[in-house]
Amino acid sequence: MIDRKWIGHSLPTSVFAIERSRLRFFAKASETNPVYLDEAAAHDAGHPDLPAPPTFLFSAEMDSDLKMKWLLEAGVSLQRILHGEQSFTYHRPVHAGDAVSVTPRVSDIYDKKNGALEFIVMDTDVVNQRGERVAESRGVLVVRN
Repeated sequence: MIDRKWIGHSLPTSVFAIERSRLRFFAKASETNPVYLDEAAAHDAGHPDLPAPPTFLFSAEMDSDLKMKWLLEAGVSLQRILHGEQSFTYHRPVHAGDAVSVTPRVSDIYDKKNGALEFIVMDTDVVNQRGERVAESRGVLVVRN
């Protein structure tokens, strides 16, 4: 069983530069809207540069290995985890040239089926270089015991 002492634990903040090439690479795999792929289309739509596609911030969060290190520290076998759920609340757009600070926090740990499945709920705040909250995300990891 995962020790419930971790509930409320914040992981260190990671800072990510939002690069145009990474946005374009991500958008080619996930988007058809030219606003995410073409700078002229982005400008025509009122954006200062390419905007980040809706789920891009999750990939930025995953760039840091801090979650994996924390899972190992908490005694969770990486071979037993599944990504169970992800949701986002957006407050401001993120564009190429921005830098975002990502701070994950363990908000809950619970189990089901008499401990056969454990759930780790992580809430993440995403803030831009101006200190403005741009998004919040909630992810749920499922641990098969």
